[in-house]
Amino acid sequence: MTTSTYRLLPEWHPQDGIQLTWPRPDGDWQALLGGIEGTLERIAVAVTRHQRVLISVPDNATRTRLAATFDAYGVPEGQLRLCVVSSDDTWARDHGPITVADETGALQLLDYTFTGWGGKFPAARDNRLTQRLAEAGVWNCPVSPRELVLEGGAIETDGDGTLLTTEACLLNPNRNPHMTRRQLEQQLEKDLGVDRVLWLAHGHLEGDDTDSHIDTLARFCNPTTIAYVRCDDPTDPHYPALQAMEQELQAFRQRNGEPYRLIPLPWPQACYAPDDGRRLPATYANFLIINGAVLVPTYGDPADVIALNALAVAFPEHTLIPIECSHVIRQHGSLHCLTMQLPRGTLATAHQTAEESS
Repeated sequence: MTTSTYRLLPEWHPQDGIQLTWPRPDGDWQALLGGIEGTLERIAVAVTRHQRVLISVPDNATRTRLAATFDAYGVPEGQLRLCVVSSDDTWARDHGPITVADETGALQLLDYTFTGWGGKFPAARDNRLTQRLAEAGVWNCPVSPRELVLEGGAIETDGDGTLLTTEACLLNPNRNPHMTRRQLEQQLEKDLGVDRVLWLAHGHLEGDDTDSHIDTLARFCNPTTIAYVRCDDPTDPHYPALQAMEQELQAFRQRNGEPYRLIPLPWPQACYAPDDGRRLPATYANFLIINGAVLVPTYGDPADVIALNALAVAFPEHTLIPIECSHVIRQHGSLHCLTMQLPRGTLATAHQTAEESS
């Protein structure tokens, strides 16, 4: 068993809020700015009906505009905090903090090193974002920096010491090339309080820049249930790898030796970027669990309804909220990638327009 005094909290742990990072007008979203802002607005409005939303914005003008926008939507002032903090991109799942709790319930935010998914994209500002938010007085618990390169989308937990991840990401030499698999496991055991790592050797999505983040492929819905993407089309290039991944999931066992309850998610029709024809990583596994609800990415596809029905089985006590994400996948992520949950006790109380500066 691990000797760590900390435990990685599962996504269904009670939350203070959700973190979002608003796109810069001159960033990668420039040509799609209206579309992605509309999607982020829908996410924020949906979440504020259940809990708070923390949004990092690129400048004071954006903060003023969004304050007026969300006020017009009827979002209560106390449900929203807007902080001016410079960033590179919008993927809060991967540059946001990872929360652990000790045996007394005291929280700590782990600020891992973010390198733009192995140096693929600029990430220096994103890597500083959690600390900048600390300087702005956003957090209600300490931030602990980590040299290890790790993104939130790369790991899933059952909240009871089991970690689910992929070899393609965590063992990729573009992340921590100096570490063996066992050394990496030992570091995760120390940091996150896990004592079992379930490694998936198969599974990928074309158009995915993350080297097979687990949150695009398979997700814990509760300690005994995993929802995962299944491809039933033998002509699809994903078919062999996803069939092999399904077999791996079927072979995994819970701590008590029982198999996991597996819920397959449908495979949407292939989506392609209109500019270069590159296939886009549309996946229903990229859902977000919040207090009392689950936000589910949809793509204007007939499989949307099938996915919602499948996740209704996985989350019978939650309200399912579809969020259209066709704009999001144009930048090769989806709904979960845009968000980071902030467990109860992480957020300090603040006014919506507190005077943070970049």
